[in-house]
This record gives sequence, structure tokens and C-alpha cells, in this order.
Amino acid sequence: MRGFTTTGLILGIIFGAVGFWFIQKKAHEHPEAEQRYEQSAAQLRTSATEAAHNMSDALRAKLETLDLRTDQITDELSRNGKIFRRKAQDIGDQVVNAASDTRAVAEIKAKYAADATLSVWSISAGCTQGHVNLSGTVASPDDIGRAVAMALGTDGVRDVTSTLEVKPKV
Repeated sequence: MRGFTTTGLILGIIFGAVGFWFIQKKAHEHPEAEQRYEQSAAQLRTSATEAAHNMSDALRAKLETLDLRTDQITDELSRNGKIFRRKAQDIGDQVVNAASDTRAVAEIKAKYAADATLSVWSISAGCTQGHVNLSGTVASPDDIGRAVAMALGTDGVRDVTSTLEVKPKV
């Protein structure tokens, strides 16, 4: 259900952007519709702000639940050199095929692309039978937590191993 919610959110953002463009175009063609366009645009901005706030709160709670706070990540990285988390409800012996792995990686990368703090170009994600490996660089330990939590929230993902390195932006 979580993957469906995230996918729905991403599709909602895409459809919202297309709808926004269409409304804007039509409003300029019909001056009497200009006022309705402005009202719709204001409502869209409000809705997008509320959705972003709710998503931020949900992610913060998830980071807490998965022990992905900055101090925990820093400690685990210094001890092990990597981060490993398993979903609370492991899908166990379910057979995950290559198409599912490919879909999971695509969904993870889409989440990173939609996130303002993570760079889809700096994080590599691979998936084999539901086991995700993340590598690359991020700007802070918080970003490692965000990346791991987003990957764990993807349907078909059993666990995540991260060897992401912290390299602050210059």
C-alpha cells in the first residue's frame, strides 16, 4: 500500500503540473477565465504545500521508527561502514522476479528525483530479489537516512544495505 501511495503521489504531481499548464493556457485564451485560473492556481499551491508538509511529517516518523536518526547513522557508519535495515514485515519467501527488481529500482530513483535534498545522480541503487544496495555520496548523515527510508518504503523491497558516503557539497 505504501508503494501505491508514493506512486499515486508522484502521478498526482505529474497530473497536477499538466493540469496547471492546461488551465494556464486556457485562461490566457479567455480573459473571463483569468480570475478562475488565479483561484485554481492558489488552491493548487495550497494543496501542494499541505501534501509536502504531510509527506515530511510521515518521513520524519518513519526515520525515527527505523532508527535512522543522524546520531544512529553516524554511529553505525563508524562501527560497520554501512547501514542495513530490514522491513518490519518482511515478505519472507515470496519470489521476486527481475521485472519486480527493475520496477523497484525505477521507483526508488523516482523518489530520489522528486526529493529536494537527494541527488538521483549521486546515488546508485541496485536490487536483486528484493535486496536493495545503495552506493554513492550524499551531503549528510540525514540524507543517508532519507535514502534508506525511501527505498524501504518501496513495494517489493525486503531490505536495504547502504554504503553511501557523506561528502558535503562544496
